[in-house]
Amino acid sequence: MSAECPELGPQGPQGPSLGPGRHGAVALDQCPPSHTPVPWSLPRWRAYVAAAVLCYINLLNYMNWFIIAGVLLDVQKFYQISDSKAGLLQTVFIGCLLLSAPVFGYLGDRHSRKAMLSFGILLWSGAGLFSSFISSQYSWLFFLARGVVGTGTASYSTIAPTILGDLFVSDQRTCVLAIFYIFIPVGSGLGYVLGSAVMQLTGKWYWALRIMPCLEAVALILLILLVPDPPRGAAEKQGEVTMWHPRSSWYEDIRYLGRNWSFVWSTLGVTAMAFVTGALGFWVSKFLFEARVVHGLQLPCFQEPCSNQDSLIFGALTIATGIIGVILGAETARRYKKINPRAEPLICASSLLATAPCLYLALILAPTTLPASYVFLALGELLLSCNWAVVADILLSVVVPRCRGTAEALQITVGHLLGDASSPYLIGLISSALRAGRPDSYVWRFLSLQQSFLSCVFAIAVGGGCFLLTALYLERDQVQAWQPGTGTPFSEDPERQGLLSGTSTSAEEP
Repeated sequence: MSAECPELGPQGPQGPSLGPGRHGAVALDQCPPSHTPVPWSLPRWRAYVAAAVLCYINLLNYMNWFIIAGVLLDVQKFYQISDSKAGLLQTVFIGCLLLSAPVFGYLGDRHSRKAMLSFGILLWSGAGLFSSFISSQYSWLFFLARGVVGTGTASYSTIAPTILGDLFVSDQRTCVLAIFYIFIPVGSGLGYVLGSAVMQLTGKWYWALRIMPCLEAVALILLILLVPDPPRGAAEKQGEVTMWHPRSSWYEDIRYLGRNWSFVWSTLGVTAMAFVTGALGFWVSKFLFEARVVHGLQLPCFQEPCSNQDSLIFGALTIATGIIGVILGAETARRYKKINPRAEPLICASSLLATAPCLYLALILAPTTLPASYVFLALGELLLSCNWAVVADILLSVVVPRCRGTAEALQITVGHLLGDASSPYLIGLISSALRAGRPDSYVWRFLSLQQSFLSCVFAIAVGGGCFLLTALYLERDQVQAWQPGTGTPFSEDPERQGLLSGTSTSAEEP
């Protein structure tokens, strides 16, 4: 038998009968090397069940992100912290997330992604439950616990989209990612709603943190039982024997991503989105509460519990605009890219550039007409939500499967470091600085927070420009990502084959 078995060289099985087609598959079936994977396939219903479980966990993930924002006034009163320190609370959460994301991305590209996700859920649910028992004398420990929650959520935000990318391709992947990313605004909104509703029912804000671990225990069981860990790039080579490729180093992956200009510019665009969503998600509830006080519709809050119906209103707005926006963005991208291959970054650019005036009008009109402010805020949220599934599809289409986890981790790290890790603290810092030289009244508190929010208008316009630059490089980087030898087999998509034929020579079967 040894005479029939080809020896393994640095590029896998060697021998004249091996090629990228069926001859190589036959030879491998006769004598499979120990490190060569067998043909991999998964029934469609199993893939959809796995996607449903991942969507459910994504819902819980983002509820954890914003559950504190829904009861922010009560947390401030309980721990006696100022605006700048309250903003630092979210910065600690995001900071720990971004420090952990590269680690989980590296491990997710090389080890069991299912094990990484299970560890992350255990970590964030345990830390969240622990934080609900911290007394008012130990605010620093509450900050630390929120940081550990951020570390746990980093595993999910980094790894889960890559599993979906390996279960679905083409239009199926666009649709599944759209549903998956619907749960970003839905989870964020439910975080507000849960925190505020539990506060009103129990009079204690921390009971919301004690409900979440029960839901997360169910998520962990479903993950272990129903979610597979497919080989990297499995969806593109369903039913084929995966050819062996040498594992690149982390440095080589980072170098490749740094030269992928579609990835670079789209990451900067995502960073601008994160800056604005982080600032809005953390501060807008308090902003709207103080606007109602200025209009005489609400009494000021001097001690907890603070009755803030704006958390419920903003949460409902976030859920509704999120569902509509993600579906609208994904469907528009699916249809428009049949006409224009650069449709995805152009849709992101146009929606962000349209968000800027909506956000500006929402801020400027708040002191004079609160209903109009709500309308423009809802429009801005709707336009922002159009991008969540689209930007994920951009990344998966321009990055080779072997380093998608690293790409997700790097995008999360940069996006959070310069985006929603810094924006809540920066907005709170600017607001506190503006209030320092003004009379201590609710009007000036409101105006200080309003003026600090104007930085978000500039950031979102810059993000639109970054996606315009992404459109310039998109087709080139998609072609390079699908070339033979990059970790993805030659596609059956005739459009993609046409692109490749103009830039590279494909291997033919003998």
